Amino acid sequence: MPSQKSPIRVAVTGAAGNIGYSLLFPIAAGQVFGADQPVILQLLEVPQGVQFLEGVKMELQDSAFGLVQDIICTSDLDVAFGDADAAFLVGSKPRGPGMERADLLSQNGQIFIGQGQAIDRSAKEGVKVLVVGNPCNTNCLIAAHQAKRTRRANYTAMTRLDQNRAMAQVALKAGVGVSQVSRLAIWGNHSPTMYPDFENAAVGGERLTRVITDEAWLKGDFIKTVQQRGKAIIEARGKSSAASAAWAAIDHMRDWHRPTPAGEWVSMAISSDGNPYGIPEGLIYSFPCVVDASGDYSIVGGVELSEFARGKALASAQELIEERDAIKDMLS
Repeated sequence: MPSQKSPIRVAVTGAAGNIGYSLLFPIAAGQVFGADQPVILQLLEVPQGVQFLEGVKMELQDSAFGLVQDIICTSDLDVAFGDADAAFLVGSKPRGPGMERADLLSQNGQIFIGQGQAIDRSAKEGVKVLVVGNPCNTNCLIAAHQAKRTRRANYTAMTRLDQNRAMAQVALKAGVGVSQVSRLAIWGNHSPTMYPDFENAAVGGERLTRVITDEAWLKGDFIKTVQQRGKAIIEARGKSSAASAAWAAIDHMRDWHRPTPAGEWVSMAISSDGNPYGIPEGLIYSFPCVVDASGDYSIVGGVELSEFARGKALASAQELIEERDAIKDMLS
């Protein structure tokens, strides 16, 4: 029986790329917004990528997803973001050989200025935006800075991949299923400075540090493995992670559309303004969050940070300050 719900419009940039391709089919199958929620897919590519996007559209059509009411392929920003309820900003310029980080920030900044302006012109006022394209925290800061009509708090960046990676490493070490790991939040930047907070996490309902007592591993190999996982995948596979990044984006957006189960936290890179942990304001920074029944997130309060953890959290904030300084002209 067809759903009685009105369709929501979902924009995906870089939709013909590896992450975008991996993302679209779960959205179309109802694994993000719900098994009874119809969707209209609004897919954006650069002009030279629209032909490939048409091939993706054919595959989506051939999958006969009952929830998909329309598929729009375009290189026009305002068409892609028109009346969008949710937006996955996946496309970004990758770092090339010999490219300085400042150059990468600058070149991506121009992309996210344009996308942020188009979202503010054309999307729904309450659109929920997830920036996946790296460097995602600062790309998100640039896009959010364009928000005049849309809700700036709804511009977020993805650190859920780091959370998922951390949970997987803990599960392997503890010899349990990943579902037994909870409250393992990411603090900071989606970069090798981010901090997976093992001190406040749990395994099977017990404090993680009581289950895994190898402090040297937790403070050493565990953190390093999570921080460097993307690089390790490139070295092993010859390509950057795509499917796992897409599933992390699915997790992020799905969990932003439903109440967080009791005792769980979700990692979201959000505005640091007004945070209770002394993280400098004016950044897009990852905190442990929960989502309420209305679909609004909030930072988890009362999390105790040891001197070790606070040092890691502030070091990642300092990197984000340096990134912000590198693109300060784009925020004027």
